[in-house]
Order: sequence, then structure tokens, then C-alpha cells
Amino acid sequence: MHMSSYTPASEAAASTRNLIVHFVLISVAMVFAVLAAEAIGNITIPLGITNVVLFPIVWALLIGAVISIIHRNIPGQRVSSVQAQFTASALIQVAIAFFVVKLGFIIGESLPKIASAGWALVFQELGHFLGTMVFALPLALLLGIKREAVGATFSIGREFSVAIISERYGMNSAEGRGVLAEYVIGTVLGALFIAFLAGTMSGLGIFHPWSLAMGAGVGSGSMMSAAVAAITAQHPADAKEIAAFAAAANLLTTTVGTYFTLFLSLPIANWLYNKLEPILSPKHSVYGNTRGTSDEMNEALSSVSKAEHTPVWLMALTLIVSGCTALIGNWIATGTSPTVALPAMLIMGGIAICGYLIHHALAFLKIPLVCWVSLLAILATAPFSPLVTYVSPLATKVALLPLVTPVLAFAGLSLAKDLPILKQLGWRIIVVSLVANAGTFIFGTIIAEIFH
Repeated sequence: MHMSSYTPASEAAASTRNLIVHFVLISVAMVFAVLAAEAIGNITIPLGITNVVLFPIVWALLIGAVISIIHRNIPGQRVSSVQAQFTASALIQVAIAFFVVKLGFIIGESLPKIASAGWALVFQELGHFLGTMVFALPLALLLGIKREAVGATFSIGREFSVAIISERYGMNSAEGRGVLAEYVIGTVLGALFIAFLAGTMSGLGIFHPWSLAMGAGVGSGSMMSAAVAAITAQHPADAKEIAAFAAAANLLTTTVGTYFTLFLSLPIANWLYNKLEPILSPKHSVYGNTRGTSDEMNEALSSVSKAEHTPVWLMALTLIVSGCTALIGNWIATGTSPTVALPAMLIMGGIAICGYLIHHALAFLKIPLVCWVSLLAILATAPFSPLVTYVSPLATKVALLPLVTPVLAFAGLSLAKDLPILKQLGWRIIVVSLVANAGTFIFGTIIAEIFH
């Protein structure tokens, strides 16, 4: 009798081999995208009364997206391409560790200035959480979108928002389709859109750069980094303060975000929907583009859960590859030799690993990994820290933005799988999503400006 050679062990070995192959391919593509992006540098485009600056992280995202699309369209490579894209999506959460640590260093050094911001930093959070729905929810109703509008506008639809809607309504509900639409659109277009918006608002000269920085802390690392780059390009003299206030606002949004959205934003979105729907919404919904496509949309969502189960060995390799690539990118951008910047990168990598170990040991606290990593970095460079005189001088050898370029390259390399879904979502939900993203940035900035 013929016996199958299949065993769980052989399947696991094959899965590991595929993961290694995909990691190598994605890493090579990421390195190419980063080096090409840093070589292109900043390009300023006049736009009426303001200027828009396209910077390396935008080029890295676009180059990565082009590579992803080309790979997807090679005959016989569709399945492999999708698997590689999910791998790239998972690596984003690891590669961003250096950026998070650097932001923590900046926050620690700037604690007195951040404390001086006082209520501006606290109240701008209201702008982040309420700004998404002020314009976007009425617009969604006017466009004929029904309960999907609640899921799409109660937040900017990042991972914790998806988890809240999934637990409360289920992902096959109208609210589930809405939040998933916001998640996919934010993943595909969020960083590019927020960079354009932040650059445009910064160029107008109406808002203080610190207010714009606090507005940039929307709760998404990629969106915040894109906004910081755009604002810094317009106000280079305030680069350190911009990064500090943006990081502090983003950390606050990430820390309290789950509770704020669960107990304030979602109930308010439901209340607004019940009040406005009879007045603004057409009798018949025109939103039908994602009904019946929950399988395809849930495939995009699965990248969220995949990122939570990245093997430790893959995380370690990703830290090494992204760190080395960032060193070269930093060399191109600032002229600082990799050998000079290496001690700082090693310290940042060590802090990221310590943060992971604490997160793993205290998993029952349900505190996001980014919070532990940020806290350790802040403690290393705070004015009262015994390490500040050693860490701070080394940290200056690595600029902030070159640490983001590998992250956005990974993001671009993960995009092709989401483009068909984006087409199915239709133009209405795309417009609503972008308005929600604009609202959180604009309202956060306005409130910060008022209280600043």
C-alpha cells in the first residue's frame, strides 16, 4: 500500500523554506528601493501658494509598490507574490522598531519642552478621535453609505480599531466592511495622502510647526513619519521639536487609543449616525461594492494577524537587514559613515529587543509593544537618566528619516495584494476614508494651535 510522505513536520519545514525564500526576495527588493529613494532625495513641487516636497520615504513606498505589482503580474508568480507581500507586511512591524526608539530618544531629550505644551498635547487628542467623523460621517451618509459609515469613520481604522469592530459587530457586518475598507485604504494610500496634506498645510504658514507636529500623531507610525517628513521639509530649523511633539502625540494616541475609540469615538459615531441618517441619507444605499467580497477583504485583514505571529528568528534577521540598510541610507542622506553611526544602531537594536522581551513577559497587561520600546528609549535619554550623557551624543549620528525609509519600502512591497480590493470598494468609500484621515490631522492641529 502506498503511504503518503506527508507529515506535519515536513509541512512545517516546507513553510519555513518558503518563508526564507520570501524574506530574501523581499529584503533584496527593500534594499534596492531604499538606496534608490535616498539617491533621488527631496524634490520640491510648487503648488499654488504652497510647496509640496516629495522625500525619500515617498519614493521608497512608490518603488516598492511598483516592484510588488510587477512581481504579481509575472506569469505563474501570483500565489508566490501574495505570500511575499504578506511577509513584507509582517516585517513592517519589526523594521519600525529603530524609528520608534529614535523617537523615544527625542522625546526623552525634549521632556521639558513637551511638558511646556501642557493642555495643547492633551486636548489635541480630542481632535484626532473626533475629527475622523465630523466631516467624513455626514459625507458618507450623503453618498448613500449606511452602517458601513460607522466602521469607516469612528477612527482611522488601524489594527486596534479593526479588533474593536470585529469583537463588537463581526467582520461580516456592515460595520466590519466599513472598518476594513478604512484599513485597506489607509494601508494603500494613507502615508502618501497625509504627507501631501501635511506638506500643503505646513506651506500655508498658518499653523505653528509644533501644532502641525502634534496633529501628525494620528496613531499610525507610517502616517506620522510621512507627515513629520513633510513638515520638517518646510521647517528644517524645528526638525527636532517637530519629531518630539509628533512622537509624544502618537504615543499618547497609541496608548489611550483603544479605550478612547471604544468608550468615546464609537458611541459618538453611532449617536451621530442615528441622528443624521434620516436627514442626510438617500432611501436606498448605493454602497454595494464590498458586499459579497468579504473573503477577499478578509484576506487583506489577515496580514494584521500574520504580523502578530512573526517567528523570532525572522524578527532578528529583519532587525539586522533593516538596520544595515538604514545605516547606508543615513550615509547617503547625511554623509555620516556607517562605522560612526553603528554604535547608535546597536543601542537602538538592543532597546528594541529589551522592549520585546518585556512585552512578551508582561503580555497579560495587553500593553502594545511600541509603548514598551518607547518607554525604554525615553528613560535612556531623559534629563534624569544616568545614560543620557552616553546615549544622546551617539544618537545624533543617526538621522530620523533614514530609519523610516526601509519601513515604507516594506509597506510598498506589500501593497499589490490590496489593489484589487481597493477597486471593489468604489470611489465613495475611498473619498470618505481620505476625508476621515484628513479630519483627524486637521482637527488635531487646530486644537493644538488653540491651546498652544
